[in-house]
Amino acid sequence: MAQPDSKKIFFENLSGAGKAIAVLTSGGDAQGMNAAVRAVVRMGIYVGAKVYFIREGYQGMVDGGDNIKEASWESVSSMLQVGGTVIGSARCKEFRTHEGRLKAAHNLVQRGITNLCVIGGDGSLTGANLFREEWSGLLGELVEQGLIDADAAQRYSALHIVGMVGSIDNDFCGTDMTIGTDSALHRIIEVVDAIMTTAQSHQRTFVLEVMGRHCGYLALVSALACGADWVLIPEMPPEDGWEEKMCQKLSATRSRGTRLNIIIVAEGAIDRHGKPITSSFVKDLVVKCLGFDTRVTILGHVQRGGTPSAFDRILASRMGVEAVLALLETTANTPACVVSLSGNQSVRLPLMECVQMTQEVQKAMDEKKFEDAVKLRGRSFENNLKTYKLLAHRKPESELPSLNLLLCILCLQSNFNVAILNVGAPAAGMNAAVRSAVRVGISEGHKMFAVNDGFEGFYKGQIKEIKWADVGGWTGQGGSLLGTKRTLPAKHMDKIAEQMRKHNINALLVIGGFEALECLLQLYEARATYEEFCIPMCMLPATISNNVPGTDLSIGADTALNAIVETCDRIKQSASGTKRRVFIIETMGGYCGYLASVGGLAAGADAAYIYEEPFDIRDLQANVEHLTEKMKTSIQRGLVLRNENCNENYTTDFIYQLYSEEGKGVFDCRKNVLGHMQQGGAPSPFDRNFGTKISAKAMQWVSKKLVETFRQGRVFANTEDSCCLLGMRRRALVFQPVVQLKEDTDFVHRIPKEQWWLKLRPLMKILAKYKTSYDVSDSGQLEHVVRNRPKESDASAAM
Repeated sequence: MAQPDSKKIFFENLSGAGKAIAVLTSGGDAQGMNAAVRAVVRMGIYVGAKVYFIREGYQGMVDGGDNIKEASWESVSSMLQVGGTVIGSARCKEFRTHEGRLKAAHNLVQRGITNLCVIGGDGSLTGANLFREEWSGLLGELVEQGLIDADAAQRYSALHIVGMVGSIDNDFCGTDMTIGTDSALHRIIEVVDAIMTTAQSHQRTFVLEVMGRHCGYLALVSALACGADWVLIPEMPPEDGWEEKMCQKLSATRSRGTRLNIIIVAEGAIDRHGKPITSSFVKDLVVKCLGFDTRVTILGHVQRGGTPSAFDRILASRMGVEAVLALLETTANTPACVVSLSGNQSVRLPLMECVQMTQEVQKAMDEKKFEDAVKLRGRSFENNLKTYKLLAHRKPESELPSLNLLLCILCLQSNFNVAILNVGAPAAGMNAAVRSAVRVGISEGHKMFAVNDGFEGFYKGQIKEIKWADVGGWTGQGGSLLGTKRTLPAKHMDKIAEQMRKHNINALLVIGGFEALECLLQLYEARATYEEFCIPMCMLPATISNNVPGTDLSIGADTALNAIVETCDRIKQSASGTKRRVFIIETMGGYCGYLASVGGLAAGADAAYIYEEPFDIRDLQANVEHLTEKMKTSIQRGLVLRNENCNENYTTDFIYQLYSEEGKGVFDCRKNVLGHMQQGGAPSPFDRNFGTKISAKAMQWVSKKLVETFRQGRVFANTEDSCCLLGMRRRALVFQPVVQLKEDTDFVHRIPKEQWWLKLRPLMKILAKYKTSYDVSDSGQLEHVVRNRPKESDASAAM
């Protein structure tokens, strides 16, 4: 990988020498907090700063003593995969008083600490900002009381604050995802998936209560991810008479042959009059009105427990490094900021702007301005709600959207025929995307057709209409229920065109990986010969390898990452209590090193070998020597990941044998080839939600294109922009003509020519104690909170 310009390498321009940074976790715990603490400590030490733990949150800051202790590199080893917060968190009434903050200031000044990294919710961050604003006054009081001298007050005259939001509720405005939210969704979906099997066995209705006293994000997204029949959240109370409508919906679902019903209730759910809606009330209502066998499950603190997901580890690690960079760049006039996520990009936002907007949400809810509350939550929340409504509640024909009326007028027909197929290797989340497309398409007034076994099934005529009920329960299913093959259409154009004529296919939605892109390119080029392909065509990237150009993320990659990280955790745990050991793990991905690199960052790997970053025997030797030095200290386990096609000569066996030979007397080695287990299993909440939302967006694009291209009684689309890939680019979901993506593609190795995640590789190396160049050209810049983003910039569809 080409090295960045020297002016962009932060450690040549910014130094933490002479600075002291303290990190604390405050308020409720959240999975991923330890990953954030680890990143702050190691990045701080890396730039030459002293880094301190403040144990037990603000209470430890007030009490001082051993609660404020200098951290070492080794003190954050083996904590990446641990849930909760190992440095402790506590509510502190004393810090809310002036006297408490005076004690805290004294304890910090004694250690020369003027940089605080606070990981917590809006209450914790608000307290930190107040502390910062009072700082000079507090130092003045300490001088007057003779506790510090004037020189110390002058030397430590400014306190710098950077926040990271750790909250499973995702209730902080300004960030698409807070640390811990994705892991909490994992716990919820694990329970839902388990409950669904017993519910189907007994034809039961389950009412699940999830956390969210003031924010319904967990309830909403889990309902979207499991296809729940009904969801109740505080931001959008149901209309009066909802009880009858819900029972009608449950009854209708059951009458269509479904053996279970799932209702998800946020603990803070209310009706339009502010009256709480409890899970027990919902259960009693269902039993009374329908007589269904109904059970209540209250998840409680299970949602806070367990190991952090791959997403949370990566998010927390990125945010921790970003927080240190922000502290290094602060001046006396820099406002306290919070580092957050927008789409797939780090941003810095003024802390109090975010806090004020978060408080405005609650104010809007108190004033019963629920539409405003949903908008203030952000476009991600709003989009989730719209998508859930679109998919969960089938409207009668008489209530079809206005777009369908336009279709009827223009087309003199009640619907278009849209075909859906999967291409390439199976990827978790494909079924969620198909379900979403089918139901949105039907809602838009189209007739939906499913094609089995990709283009092989297409030319063989394996095409049949698929109805609303046919895709019930698909969101949690792994693999591809439609069947998928790698067959490209080029050799079968005549037969495919014939099948398109036979079934009068007016639009095509292809869900798959690199082969799907090749398929669309071939169909686009065949338009000159076959008019049947002059129709709107859209591709959704779905591959565990994440090697499709035009998108930062693909459906299925998150599930694969979690499989890798869970396996690495178990493998490392197997060495607990044994002598020092290094594990060599081979991941999938073809020539794309995404899984190895990002999986390595999430699992705390010492090295990750990939095709995109060439290496030789000298690099391998340097890695062994580096690991040997670490093993001579307190490090007990090492982890090395290797992408399956990173180098044809330096195979997994070769690297295993090299490490085994060179590490003799210091550590021994084990190897593991993960193989197809990375493809299997139920899709993660991220992949279910991502697949669902981008598929819904794609079908709405298809509907729009069908209207635009309908002329003289038929659909005819032959422009570049009628054959597109829908991908996530930084902060935006973008439709890109596939023909324009050819220039960005290495077809020989089946990878994009430029890949955003390569910028994360230095983070993995830094956190593994390597000296390396780190390009900060893409790091977060201080921005202002945007209340209403433009419609197309809803990149937060990722979650």
